[in-house]
Amino acid sequence: MPQIINIPLVDDNDNIIGHGEKLEVHQKGLLHRAFSILVFNEKDQILIHQRAFGKYHSPGLWTNTCCGHPNEGESMEAAVHRRLQEEMGFDCELSHKFTFRYKAVFDNGLTENEIDHVYIGTFNDTFIVNPDEVAGYKWISISETKDLILQNPANFTVWFKEIMKHEAELLA
Repeated sequence: MPQIINIPLVDDNDNIIGHGEKLEVHQKGLLHRAFSILVFNEKDQILIHQRAFGKYHSPGLWTNTCCGHPNEGESMEAAVHRRLQEEMGFDCELSHKFTFRYKAVFDNGLTENEIDHVYIGTFNDTFIVNPDEVAGYKWISISETKDLILQNPANFTVWFKEIMKHEAELLA
């Protein structure tokens, strides 16, 4: 039986107002807290990954280094480091850059309705990804990433396309 994971439900000001089971939150389109991580290397390339094909939404799409939700009772600081290790197989120092809100309805009836906290970090070592989370990955420049998104927007997650609109804030 799958593990029940409860994530924070929030109001329009990102105040926690309760918790809900992760899949149910996405089925009902409830506003919740999330985070996205972008990791750069010493060449100023960003690590992007292709979501595993078994993911319950956006399978096979390219996206930022890592994303997720804090679990009930877990601080954002603990959550970002836990998830980066779980998904990408490494951890690094992370700093919060900005927060944005978006809503996206998927073909399978699920809805992302998130206040997304964006973090960046730097990493230059080897790592082994979790194949249940990641189908592929690559290091790529911001300009190349933006070009690929313009050429084939359907190949990228909704939230990553939103994040890339904030390039100035990412690089500040």
